[in-house]
Amino acid sequence: MALEDINAQFERYLTVLERDLPTFLPDVSGLNRRVVDAMSYSLLSGGKRIRAVLLMSCYNLFSDDFVSSVPYAAALEMVHAYSLIHDDLPCMDDDDMRRGRPSCHIEFDEATAVLAGDGLLTLAFETASRKENSEIFGSDRVVAAIRAISRAAGANGMVGGQIIDMENEKRDVDLNALILTDTKKTGALMTAACEVGCILGGADEKITRHVTEYASKLGLAFQILDDILDVTGDSKELGKPVGSDLKGGKPTYASLLGVEKAAETAKNLTAEAIGEIRKTGLNVEFLCGLAEMLAVRKR
Repeated sequence: MALEDINAQFERYLTVLERDLPTFLPDVSGLNRRVVDAMSYSLLSGGKRIRAVLLMSCYNLFSDDFVSSVPYAAALEMVHAYSLIHDDLPCMDDDDMRRGRPSCHIEFDEATAVLAGDGLLTLAFETASRKENSEIFGSDRVVAAIRAISRAAGANGMVGGQIIDMENEKRDVDLNALILTDTKKTGALMTAACEVGCILGGADEKITRHVTEYASKLGLAFQILDDILDVTGDSKELGKPVGSDLKGGKPTYASLLGVEKAAETAKNLTAEAIGEIRKTGLNVEFLCGLAEMLAVRKR
């Protein structure tokens, strides 16, 4: 699949998501408007939307009507946005910029940012459990999808990865510990995106296993490149300060392996991810092209 075709398909997914995403936000006008404004500020601030696109494209393997999966793509973006709000807080990474503009706690205040993150997390499950979803997919698939998102977001997934990441700053960390951290902190939600796409599409266990293994390797490659860009990237292009990990003494693939070796590792993981998803025997050209595109991204 040519790069221009990959980009065009990506834009199709993105256009539908960005069109529908605001419709899931609460419509309020009272004293609680401030927290919804903060939720909207973070959720609608753009970003790569990789998790959402992964979910829609995996569902698209089994159905031409990828639009039906948008509520779940939106739910994942809500979980991701909440995690970034909390990640930027002074008690976490203490970052003032996100996606080229002030972080939520800078634009509003720290307490509002905490509540906005809480609001987005709970809104994700409200969105995923809408009555209309059960009418389209059936209650069993809806419950399974919600369970997959919950597991990926919780103590054995993203939240667990965050606490390990914080603990890593206090001790010597080897490569295996870093892989464990990022498999949970970054990889879990990307894997859940592909898993939910398979669940909603009614995929069998074998296909789901290949697809989620693709996502796991893709997620690790994605994080490795993030670490490299923190060293070599441009802050204007990235939309956030570079070198923050290095300044904070945070262990990364770039610091443990060096930039060149880290880049080679990411390249190998990308190739392994592509090989894994091809085992499904499905039309996975977009997902293969997406992996290659992410491997050379500049932000």
